[in-house]
Amino acid sequence: MKILAHRGYWRTVEEKNTLAAIQRAFDNGYGIETDIRDYSGNLVVAHNIGDANCPLFEEVLRIYRQMNCDLFLALNVKADGIQELLEKLLEKYSVTNYFVFDMSIPEQVVYRTNGFRYFTRLSDYETEPVLLQDADGVWMDEWEKSWIDTDAVMRYLNMGKRVSIISPEIHGRERHLLWDKLKNIKSDNLFLCTDVPEEACSFFGFAEGNK
Repeated sequence: MKILAHRGYWRTVEEKNTLAAIQRAFDNGYGIETDIRDYSGNLVVAHNIGDANCPLFEEVLRIYRQMNCDLFLALNVKADGIQELLEKLLEKYSVTNYFVFDMSIPEQVVYRTNGFRYFTRLSDYETEPVLLQDADGVWMDEWEKSWIDTDAVMRYLNMGKRVSIISPEIHGRERHLLWDKLKNIKSDNLFLCTDVPEEACSFFGFAEGNK
């Protein structure tokens, strides 16, 4: 399993999606999940509407490359039509351990056509993954129902897909019931996106992040 720090490794909610939280994640060996959108001709890190105070996504990649990272970047796409901006930055910083996800289905088609590594989604409401054949992996997200189990995960791992799971605490739900189900799955293609990466490392028996 690989740990993805949700919006970076933050210690206060104000630190979410900041460069400090993202660098702290890298320092501790965690990949990250972060939100990207465009603002004033640049890509920025922002979950909600972007503004001039949002960190530039290029700064994230500059830190990543300066630290000689090879950790995974899960890029939550929050705006349409940013493929060209994103492709240029990924190429500029030679980033290959990434995937994009959460875009609309028409946008997912564009990402597929342009050769991006993308994850398709499964959730309480998206019960069949769209464009699965060409997807690098599957993003699993329980909002209200508890449906993720060993069989659901192994189905896609056995297809050769990566699987990334949103940890329940991100939605204000109890996490350990799901964590117990995941504990016996041994795969480098399994990711857990969590608000508590240090606790997750301890629970799953990792010494430190993904180092």
